[in-house]
Amino acid sequence: MAKIELQGISKGFGHTPVLRDIDLVVEEGEFVVLVGPSGCGKSTLLRILAGLDEVDAGEVRIGGVRMNDVPPAKRGVAMVFQSYALYPHMTVAQNMAFGLRLAGNQPDAIDAAVLAAARLLDIEHLLDRRPKMLSGGQRQRVAIGRAIVREPTVFLFDEPLSNLDAELRVRMRYEFAKLHQRLKTTTVYVTHDQVEAMTLADRIAILDRGRVEQFGTAEELYERPASRFVAGFIGSPRMNFLIGTLEGQARGVTQVRLRNGAILKAKATATGARNGDEVTFGVRPEDIRIGPPGGFAATVSLIESLGNIRFAYLAADVSDDPIIVQLAPDVALAVGQTVGLLPGPASSHLFDAAGRAFGRAPADPGSLAA
Repeated sequence: MAKIELQGISKGFGHTPVLRDIDLVVEEGEFVVLVGPSGCGKSTLLRILAGLDEVDAGEVRIGGVRMNDVPPAKRGVAMVFQSYALYPHMTVAQNMAFGLRLAGNQPDAIDAAVLAAARLLDIEHLLDRRPKMLSGGQRQRVAIGRAIVREPTVFLFDEPLSNLDAELRVRMRYEFAKLHQRLKTTTVYVTHDQVEAMTLADRIAILDRGRVEQFGTAEELYERPASRFVAGFIGSPRMNFLIGTLEGQARGVTQVRLRNGAILKAKATATGARNGDEVTFGVRPEDIRIGPPGGFAATVSLIESLGNIRFAYLAADVSDDPIIVQLAPDVALAVGQTVGLLPGPASSHLFDAAGRAFGRAPADPGSLAA
């Protein structure tokens, strides 16, 4: 295990900046996931950790040692790529042993390390097979085994499940979680899949346009997003966003006037904002009530049933996008039906015109009445 410290990391390719002043600390034994849209810089950051790309500015430390000028083979890290990168003419055992042989390890030590990793990954019975005889999940385990035998202080994973089908991805997420529990090795894992991130990570770093938007636990990102970007990225279905203007605030509750004139309340303190300023009111699908007065009208466009849960998509003049509502089991709606929607003030979010979140504040319960 080793602590990872990134200080002021910047990187560009030509005239295109990719990473901008990244500060990030991964504690010993922690499982951190880097997540964000394509092009946000997460894979570049991983390659910088591995030593495959050089930084333009900043410092990389692993285990307290500055690594900027240390070659990849001497950093004590092992990286598993999106492609399995297995040698087709070698057996599983030979693929897993390849790095150790290059390093000049003794044959007995190599065989012991390969066998121990194969047992850990439940691929001992595959050691004599070649990659073309393996399933996608088995190939991924071999790639992981090739990393494990090196006994690194840091594991780096670059979207390792993206080539697998949906069912296998779920199973492999479980395998990754078990593996980390056993090995306790510091791990940095890149994905664009928020479910993967929230399932596996001790903490998640959300990147956007080369910057870390927010770094925290899945619960922190979901409950207290630092920006509209984070709020919209974490959560499925997405958070609903309604554009309005600040109408007033008192006792920790802020009122927002929507474009149709409806007034909504959020348990937030719009520090520095003035009445009339543009704000975004955010509310998740599970935090909208159907039927009570005091909200706004919407018409059902689609009912989506996922077996144990249902979502309604509704059109309303307060938003250009559909309003998504999670339906309670006893609620029956029909397409074309018009209902009233009321977001819960205590669970709603407020963002300024630049997309930064206003602080959530304690409020007098009486002031939350719709």
